[in-house]
Amino acid sequence: MRFCPLCSGSSGNSTYLEAGNVRLLVDAGLSCKRITELLRSVGGDPASLTAILITHDHSDHIKGVNILSKKYDLPVYANTEVWSRMQNVLPDVAPKNVCVFENDRPFFIGEVGVLPFRVHHDAAGTVGYVFTHRDHRAAICTDTGHIDKRMLDALSGSDLVLLEANHDVDMLMAGGYPYPLKRRILSGTGHLCNEDCASALVELYHRGVKSAILGHLSAENNAPDIALITVHAALDAAGIGDRMQIALALRDRPTGIFELA
Repeated sequence: MRFCPLCSGSSGNSTYLEAGNVRLLVDAGLSCKRITELLRSVGGDPASLTAILITHDHSDHIKGVNILSKKYDLPVYANTEVWSRMQNVLPDVAPKNVCVFENDRPFFIGEVGVLPFRVHHDAAGTVGYVFTHRDHRAAICTDTGHIDKRMLDALSGSDLVLLEANHDVDMLMAGGYPYPLKRRILSGTGHLCNEDCASALVELYHRGVKSAILGHLSAENNAPDIALITVHAALDAAGIGDRMQIALALRDRPTGIFELA
């Protein structure tokens, strides 16, 4: 299995996963042209994609979906709640390419198992995903205000987890966002802060996760070094600082290719 965050942040999100003969794109929050450029930079090709999976309907996750699906005849997977909000903004997705799943019920795309699990965000139907292929598991969990036991259960045992580290609370509170927006981000259906990300990773280590990528960092309310320092401090305090590998997803270009073999 090959896993590659193509971009991760409030300006656009997309992750490429390759396993066996299946090629998946999770979200496409940049233009079709830019997604194509990013895919090709890591050896992918939109024409060879098997499907696109959507976490939720915010524009930084679906901006390029309409044209990608139309141009390359790609199936688009989302749950009923998300599709109900996307129909008007994705008019060119052919009816045969509208694929609907149920939250928390696994299904297969080719030889890849997919588990969509509910997360806590202020967009109806938002999900994370766990992908399985043979003996390997990779997961995506961003755009959530908090992590609960059910989510930890879904992520447990993954070889690699892309987990949200959206903001530093002090930076957010001192920054220029209007108070209602700050309150939304800090809420239980907003975005995950560095400290909560770190706490989740400590728990996930004890549930078998040994590698993680920090994603969806805010350009205004976080900084890569602050996110990394916060996470490493929590891991060190738990006595596992040298046992969990931590990488950082880049906002505007591929982070790298993570091989699970």
